[in-house]
Amino acid sequence: MDKGSLNHIDVQVETRYVESQSLPNERRFVFSYTVTIRNDGGTSARLLNRHWIITDANGKIQEVRGEGVVGEQPHLHPGETFRYTSGTILDTPVGSMQGSYDMIDGQGNHFDALIPPFSLARPGSLH
Repeated sequence: MDKGSLNHIDVQVETRYVESQSLPNERRFVFSYTVTIRNDGGTSARLLNRHWIITDANGKIQEVRGEGVVGEQPHLHPGETFRYTSGTILDTPVGSMQGSYDMIDGQGNHFDALIPPFSLARPGSLH
């Protein structure tokens, strides 16, 4: 079996600063992120768990681990996509997130689908 075929999970993330829920004077910066997970491999895969590493501009790191995403453990057949939106709160107007999804393929093999680092930034915070 081609081990590489197990890991063809593409993860794309779009972020948005949620001004209406943020309180900059109280160091509360709210961000939403929409994740699109696509199975570009040749076998089905199910997302079991998530692991996020969230870092603010002060270097404060939060790690989040949990079952599934938004209460679901999506099962993706080849070519299928799953999209969800969630959010996080930072103490600073700029930060980043990265992580991985613990996946299992149709043959019972576990693998990690990596979520590349992406920025969270209040508009005008980055020059």
